[in-house]
Amino acid sequence: MAAASTEPLQPPRLQQLLERDPYLAPFRTDFQRRYSLFYNHLKNIEESEGGLDKFTKSYKTFGVNQLADGGIYCKEWAPGAEAVFLAGDFNGWNPFSHPYKKLEYGKWELFIPPKDGCSPVPHGSKLKVVIRAQNGALLYRISPWARYVVRDEDKVNYDWVHWNPPQSYIHKNPSPKRLKSLRIYESHVGIASPEGKVASYKNFTYNVLPRIKDLGYNCVQLMAIMEHAYYASFGYQVTSFFAASSRYGTPDDLKEMIDVAHSMGITVLLDVVHSHASKNSEDGLNQFDGTDSCFFHSGYRGNHQLWDSRLFDYANWEVLRFLLSNLRMWIEDYRFDGFRFDGVTSMLYHHHGIGTGFSGDYNEYFGLHVDEDALCYLMLANHMINSLHPECITIAEDVSGMPALCRPVAEGGGGFDYRLAMAIPDKWIQIIKELKDEDWNMGNIVHTLTNRRYEEKYIAYAESHDQALVGDKTLAFRLMDAEMYTNMSVLMPLTPVIDRGIQLHKMIRLITHALGGESYLNFMGNEFGHPEWLDFPRIGNNESYHYARRQFNLTEDDLLRYKFLNAFDRDMNKLEERFGWLASPQAYVSEKHESNKVIAFERAGLIFIFNFHPYQSYVDYRVGIETPGKYKILLDSDAGEYGGHQRLDHNTEYFSEEYPHNYRPNSIMRYCLNARSLHLCGTCLVADSVTASY
Repeated sequence: MAAASTEPLQPPRLQQLLERDPYLAPFRTDFQRRYSLFYNHLKNIEESEGGLDKFTKSYKTFGVNQLADGGIYCKEWAPGAEAVFLAGDFNGWNPFSHPYKKLEYGKWELFIPPKDGCSPVPHGSKLKVVIRAQNGALLYRISPWARYVVRDEDKVNYDWVHWNPPQSYIHKNPSPKRLKSLRIYESHVGIASPEGKVASYKNFTYNVLPRIKDLGYNCVQLMAIMEHAYYASFGYQVTSFFAASSRYGTPDDLKEMIDVAHSMGITVLLDVVHSHASKNSEDGLNQFDGTDSCFFHSGYRGNHQLWDSRLFDYANWEVLRFLLSNLRMWIEDYRFDGFRFDGVTSMLYHHHGIGTGFSGDYNEYFGLHVDEDALCYLMLANHMINSLHPECITIAEDVSGMPALCRPVAEGGGGFDYRLAMAIPDKWIQIIKELKDEDWNMGNIVHTLTNRRYEEKYIAYAESHDQALVGDKTLAFRLMDAEMYTNMSVLMPLTPVIDRGIQLHKMIRLITHALGGESYLNFMGNEFGHPEWLDFPRIGNNESYHYARRQFNLTEDDLLRYKFLNAFDRDMNKLEERFGWLASPQAYVSEKHESNKVIAFERAGLIFIFNFHPYQSYVDYRVGIETPGKYKILLDSDAGEYGGHQRLDHNTEYFSEEYPHNYRPNSIMRYCLNARSLHLCGTCLVADSVTASY
């Protein structure tokens, strides 16, 4: 490898970043040091590995790969091994008949010639890498690069199965163009069925994707795809990084699912877990070569004390090869359109965010507590994706709020496109849990929804999978609790609890959608107020699947009120698709009135008015606006089709006046602003035109 430069390098566009945020100026040297580390890694890859393109295609040479002549080429990195062998069905499980040849830098290779013009390792046969450890023990391992692993019902551990079918699934549809407005449906394939079982890729393809499309979501974020031995880990304890989970079907089933999503114009993101790995050694990465290190830091630094998992050594050359190639494989083999990186906060800091609160003080984001090797890996990952597949999207799950994480690498940033606005769901939970309705603070709500770093894109969400898990509560459960089981029928009188819950559920989602970010996310089922928490089968619940499912059928029952929330969620998304407020500049908030409990703002040529007062309605309520014209209601949570009380006439036209109000040059007078109602009005640039009713 080439010698790294010792001189700190200035990111080409760092000055633009510092001018945008002057508070970052004292940390110029930190940005220079981070960028220098990134640049030197990239330079070494170019000089020593033949370029980033070749380096990140290592999944085509490492592991077990079939050559054009039918032969098999095998390659592993096992620096702590004394010897390496390949055993399996193909050689009668003889542990020594096929030894690997030792190469430089801890690598090992094996070539098995074709047999009668055919592959010597048949498709579907089982394999193991046999490691002779330094203490002489023989360790039977799954290759870190294995593409398919399965578990028989009577076994605890997974088996590595050679996946090389005569005819793989061929993608027929191009990936959608990069979206301006992301409306994300966070999904888990295994629970995507009302039945108490592990659902399949096929079920998701033919039953769930059409539902997602109908709801107006244009992006699916798939959880728990990377193989994980423990189902209840929700996919966050990965054992085989290159294998699509076999519990839902075959790799070809997943490819078909993504292809069908693309045919519907739906972008597909993978929830990628590069922040840590399962401690499993029999069917995971841990102690692959018999040592405590290999892919991970050794000792205390290599273990996450809360997650009970292993932590990658991001400074290691082969770890970079492994992780970057992993991303490349998911993009090029399966056609994923990008990634949501899980656990980024844990990666960014040596303390992993454990026992640490982030106040926003910039000193929290710079200094020795930052793991700059991990940050450099993320910069390399985003640079690679942006360079080789610029249409792909990357999202950071970072609770710390690190500045510039979602700015280009050339500015010294992390290179992500979006970050999750993780403070928003916490705020809604805190408000509902701790405050009476009359004590809700409008200014605090607006502040939380608009408090984001300038020119860094945020994904707003009222709740995600975190709130759906057993031990927590969804917004619907917090609002309606036990009455969801007894009073959601339209044949029952509308109780105050259900009425309040349904109305606030809609309002919280819309104000989050419209004000909270540049993208929107919802976890599957939450759109209609799924009545039960999510709990995977485990010893504590007698391995039950009763709560590891989504009861989509509830929305199809005309006698249940879930249909109202489902319809509102659909029309909210369809309206955004029409007007594109997520891709528009941040909203102008003209009113956050504490005693009236009214919030009003303008975005994408629309006026949003929310009355959060628990019992007070208003007549002749004036709202300030920028653009004069004639307005009409487009979306109203009080409408009958959404379970409302139908107190507004949607044929009413609202004419602006040259009457300044709340620092806006014009205003309109709403003749009635109902308690806990909201009205989304389309504005028209031409005064004598009227937007058609939605």
